[in-house]
Amino acid sequence: MHRFYADESGTQDGLVRLGEEDAHHAARVLRMKPGDAAEVFMHGKRFSAEIASMEGDVTLRLLGELPSTEAGLRVTLYQGLPKAEKMELIVQKAVELGAAAVVPVSMSRCVVQLNQKDGAKKQERWQRIAREACKQSGRCLQMQVEAPIAFKELVRRLSGHSAAVVPWEDARGYSLPRLREELPNLRELAVVIGPEGGMSEDEVAQMRSAGCRPVTLGPRILRTETAGLATLSALFCLYGDMG
Repeated sequence: MHRFYADESGTQDGLVRLGEEDAHHAARVLRMKPGDAAEVFMHGKRFSAEIASMEGDVTLRLLGELPSTEAGLRVTLYQGLPKAEKMELIVQKAVELGAAAVVPVSMSRCVVQLNQKDGAKKQERWQRIAREACKQSGRCLQMQVEAPIAFKELVRRLSGHSAAVVPWEDARGYSLPRLREELPNLRELAVVIGPEGGMSEDEVAQMRSAGCRPVTLGPRILRTETAGLATLSALFCLYGDMG
Protein backbone atom coordinates (compact mmCIF):
# COMPACT_ATOMS: atom_id res chain seq x y z
CA MET A 1 0.00 0.00 0.00
CA HIS A 2 1.40 3.38 -1.01
CA ARG A 3 1.33 5.99 1.76
CA PHE A 4 1.41 9.78 1.51
CA TYR A 5 1.27 12.86 3.72
CA ALA A 6 -1.47 15.19 2.55
CA ASP A 7 -1.10 18.92 2.15
CA GLU A 8 -2.03 20.47 5.51
CA SER A 9 -4.56 22.85 3.96
CA GLY A 10 -7.27 20.29 4.75
CA THR A 11 -10.13 18.71 2.84
CA GLN A 12 -12.50 20.14 0.27
CA ASP A 13 -15.52 18.06 -0.75
CA GLY A 14 -13.82 14.98 0.67
CA LEU A 15 -10.67 15.52 -1.37
CA VAL A 16 -7.12 16.21 -0.21
CA ARG A 17 -4.15 17.43 -2.18
CA LEU A 18 -0.65 16.00 -2.00
CA GLY A 19 2.36 18.21 -1.43
CA GLU A 20 4.85 18.71 -4.24
CA GLU A 21 7.24 15.91 -3.23
CA ASP A 22 4.56 13.25 -2.73
CA ALA A 23 2.69 14.37 -5.83
CA HIS A 24 5.82 13.91 -7.95
CA HIS A 25 6.43 10.49 -6.40
CA ALA A 26 2.85 9.35 -7.06
CA ALA A 27 2.77 10.64 -10.63
CA ARG A 28 6.31 10.18 -11.95
CA VAL A 29 7.74 7.30 -9.92
CA LEU A 30 4.74 5.14 -8.99
CA ARG A 31 2.72 6.17 -12.08
CA MET A 32 -0.51 5.91 -10.14
CA LYS A 33 -3.90 6.34 -11.81
CA PRO A 34 -7.36 7.50 -10.67
CA GLY A 35 -8.96 4.77 -8.60
CA ASP A 36 -5.67 3.41 -7.22
CA ALA A 37 -5.79 2.72 -3.49
CA ALA A 38 -3.56 4.53 -0.99
CA GLU A 39 -3.27 5.59 2.62
CA VAL A 40 -3.11 9.27 3.55
CA PHE A 41 -1.88 10.88 6.76
CA MET A 42 -3.23 14.31 7.69
CA HIS A 43 -3.37 16.26 10.95
CA GLY A 44 -2.05 13.20 12.81
CA LYS A 45 -4.79 10.92 11.50
CA ARG A 46 -4.70 8.01 9.05
CA PHE A 47 -7.18 7.48 6.23
CA SER A 48 -7.88 4.96 3.50
CA ALA A 49 -8.12 6.78 0.18
CA GLU A 50 -8.05 6.47 -3.59
CA ILE A 51 -6.54 8.63 -6.30
CA ALA A 52 -9.19 11.07 -7.52
CA SER A 53 -7.22 13.06 -10.09
CA MET A 54 -3.72 13.22 -11.54
CA GLU A 55 -4.39 16.35 -13.58
CA GLY A 56 -2.34 19.27 -12.28
CA ASP A 57 -2.47 18.76 -8.51
CA VAL A 58 -2.63 15.14 -7.37
CA THR A 59 -5.77 14.75 -5.27
CA LEU A 60 -7.11 11.82 -3.30
CA ARG A 61 -10.61 11.01 -2.10
CA LEU A 62 -10.82 10.04 1.57
CA LEU A 63 -12.77 6.81 2.12
CA GLY A 64 -12.59 6.38 5.88
CA GLU A 65 -10.47 6.93 8.96
CA LEU A 66 -8.17 4.10 10.03
CA PRO A 67 -6.85 3.26 13.53
CA SER A 68 -3.92 5.36 14.69
CA THR A 69 -0.46 3.82 14.57
CA GLU A 70 1.06 6.23 17.10
CA ALA A 71 2.37 4.97 20.44
CA GLY A 72 0.55 5.88 23.62
CA LEU A 73 3.92 6.65 25.24
CA ARG A 74 5.67 9.69 23.78
CA VAL A 75 9.43 9.11 23.85
CA THR A 76 12.10 11.65 22.94
CA LEU A 77 15.40 9.95 22.17
CA TYR A 78 18.44 12.08 23.02
CA GLN A 79 21.25 10.35 21.14
CA GLY A 80 24.92 11.02 21.85
CA LEU A 81 26.21 11.93 18.40
CA PRO A 82 27.69 8.83 16.71
CA LYS A 83 29.30 8.33 13.32
CA ALA A 84 27.15 9.28 10.32
CA GLU A 85 25.99 5.84 9.19
CA LYS A 86 25.07 4.87 12.74
CA MET A 87 22.98 8.00 13.22
CA GLU A 88 21.09 7.31 10.01
CA LEU A 89 20.31 3.78 11.19
CA ILE A 90 19.18 5.05 14.60
CA VAL A 91 16.85 7.63 13.04
CA GLN A 92 15.28 5.10 10.66
CA LYS A 93 14.70 2.45 13.32
CA ALA A 94 13.53 4.93 15.97
CA VAL A 95 10.78 5.93 13.53
CA GLU A 96 9.75 2.32 12.98
CA LEU A 97 9.62 1.60 16.70
CA GLY A 98 7.50 4.69 17.43
CA ALA A 99 9.73 7.40 18.92
CA ALA A 100 8.22 10.88 18.90
CA ALA A 101 11.50 12.73 18.28
CA VAL A 102 15.25 12.21 18.01
CA VAL A 103 17.68 14.86 19.27
CA PRO A 104 21.42 14.40 18.60
CA VAL A 105 23.60 15.54 21.52
CA SER A 106 27.25 16.56 21.51
CA MET A 107 28.92 14.87 24.49
CA SER A 108 32.51 14.94 25.72
CA ARG A 109 33.38 11.52 24.30
CA CYS A 110 31.67 11.88 20.92
CA VAL A 111 33.94 10.77 18.08
CA VAL A 112 32.06 13.13 15.74
CA GLN A 113 31.83 16.87 16.40
CA LEU A 114 29.73 19.05 14.08
CA ASN A 115 29.72 22.82 13.72
CA GLN A 116 26.41 24.64 13.28
CA LYS A 117 26.56 24.62 9.46
CA ASP A 118 27.40 20.94 9.20
CA GLY A 119 24.82 20.12 11.85
CA ALA A 120 22.10 21.85 9.83
CA LYS A 121 23.06 19.89 6.71
CA LYS A 122 23.01 16.63 8.62
CA GLN A 123 19.63 17.49 10.11
CA GLU A 124 18.15 17.91 6.62
CA ARG A 125 19.34 14.45 5.63
CA TRP A 126 18.19 12.86 8.89
CA GLN A 127 14.76 14.43 8.47
CA ARG A 128 14.45 13.06 4.94
CA ILE A 129 15.35 9.60 6.24
CA ALA A 130 12.78 9.97 9.00
CA ARG A 131 10.08 11.06 6.56
CA GLU A 132 10.59 8.06 4.29
CA ALA A 133 10.67 5.73 7.31
CA CYS A 134 7.43 7.27 8.58
CA LYS A 135 5.72 6.54 5.26
CA GLN A 136 7.11 3.00 5.08
CA SER A 137 6.07 2.13 8.63
CA GLY A 138 2.69 3.84 8.48
CA ARG A 139 3.28 6.52 11.09
CA CYS A 140 0.44 9.03 11.39
CA LEU A 141 2.86 11.75 12.48
CA GLN A 142 6.24 12.58 11.01
CA MET A 143 8.95 12.06 13.62
CA GLN A 144 11.05 15.16 14.11
CA VAL A 145 14.85 15.09 14.08
CA GLU A 146 16.52 18.17 15.54
CA ALA A 147 19.91 19.68 14.80
CA PRO A 148 22.57 18.62 17.32
CA ILE A 149 22.43 20.33 20.73
CA ALA A 150 25.12 20.83 23.37
CA PHE A 151 25.21 18.71 26.51
CA LYS A 152 24.31 21.73 28.66
CA GLU A 153 21.13 22.16 26.63
CA LEU A 154 20.26 18.50 27.16
CA VAL A 155 20.59 18.89 30.92
CA ARG A 156 18.40 21.99 30.80
CA ARG A 157 15.70 20.16 28.86
CA LEU A 158 15.53 17.07 31.06
CA SER A 159 13.46 18.76 33.77
CA GLY A 160 10.80 19.55 31.16
CA HIS A 161 9.99 15.86 30.67
CA SER A 162 7.64 13.85 32.86
CA ALA A 163 10.48 11.38 33.42
CA ALA A 164 13.93 10.67 32.00
CA VAL A 165 16.18 7.61 31.93
CA VAL A 166 19.76 7.05 30.84
CA PRO A 167 20.89 3.48 30.20
CA TRP A 168 24.38 3.25 31.67
CA GLU A 169 26.72 0.28 31.95
CA ASP A 170 27.55 1.14 35.58
CA ALA A 171 23.91 1.44 36.68
CA ARG A 172 22.86 -1.10 39.27
CA GLY A 173 19.54 -2.10 40.79
CA TYR A 174 17.20 0.01 38.66
CA SER A 175 15.68 -1.30 35.44
CA LEU A 176 12.97 -0.41 32.93
CA PRO A 177 10.50 -2.91 34.48
CA ARG A 178 11.08 -1.11 37.80
CA LEU A 179 10.27 2.21 36.09
CA ARG A 180 7.02 0.68 34.80
CA GLU A 181 6.11 -0.45 38.31
CA GLU A 182 6.72 3.01 39.76
CA LEU A 183 5.12 5.00 36.91
CA PRO A 184 2.42 2.75 35.39
CA ASN A 185 0.51 5.66 33.85
CA LEU A 186 3.50 7.42 32.30
CA ARG A 187 2.70 9.00 28.95
CA GLU A 188 5.88 10.93 28.12
CA LEU A 189 9.58 10.60 28.87
CA ALA A 190 13.12 11.19 27.66
CA VAL A 191 15.72 8.53 26.92
CA VAL A 192 19.40 9.53 26.83
CA ILE A 193 21.94 7.34 25.05
CA GLY A 194 25.69 7.87 25.13
CA PRO A 195 27.90 7.92 22.01
CA GLU A 196 30.47 5.29 20.94
CA GLY A 197 32.88 6.45 23.64
CA GLY A 198 30.28 6.28 26.38
CA MET A 199 29.47 8.96 28.95
CA SER A 200 31.70 10.40 31.63
CA GLU A 201 30.78 10.02 35.29
CA ASP A 202 30.44 13.81 35.46
CA GLU A 203 27.89 13.82 32.62
CA VAL A 204 25.88 11.08 34.31
CA ALA A 205 26.04 13.00 37.59
CA GLN A 206 24.74 16.17 35.93
CA MET A 207 21.87 14.27 34.35
CA ARG A 208 21.07 12.59 37.66
CA SER A 209 20.92 16.02 39.32
CA ALA A 210 18.39 17.06 36.64
CA GLY A 211 16.14 14.12 37.58
CA CYS A 212 17.34 11.58 35.02
CA ARG A 213 17.42 8.01 36.33
CA PRO A 214 20.33 5.72 35.36
CA VAL A 215 18.97 2.31 34.35
CA THR A 216 20.52 -1.03 33.52
CA LEU A 217 19.76 -2.90 30.31
CA GLY A 218 21.22 -6.13 31.66
CA PRO A 219 24.67 -7.69 32.00
CA ARG A 220 25.85 -7.14 28.42
CA ILE A 221 27.29 -3.87 27.12
CA LEU A 222 25.37 -2.61 24.07
CA ARG A 223 26.72 -0.48 21.26
CA THR A 224 25.28 3.02 20.93
CA GLU A 225 23.20 2.07 17.88
CA THR A 226 21.78 -0.90 19.80
CA ALA A 227 21.14 0.66 23.20
CA GLY A 228 18.58 3.25 22.13
CA LEU A 229 16.63 0.82 19.97
CA ALA A 230 16.65 -1.82 22.71
CA THR A 231 15.38 0.77 25.20
CA LEU A 232 12.59 1.92 22.89
CA SER A 233 11.53 -1.67 22.23
CA ALA A 234 11.48 -2.51 25.93
CA LEU A 235 9.55 0.63 26.88
CA PHE A 236 6.88 0.18 24.22
CA CYS A 237 6.51 -3.46 25.21
CA LEU A 238 6.25 -2.65 28.91
CA TYR A 239 3.72 0.12 28.30
CA GLY A 240 1.49 -1.99 26.07
CA ASP A 241 2.25 -0.65 22.60
CA MET A 242 3.31 -4.00 21.14
CA GLY A 243 0.22 -5.97 22.10
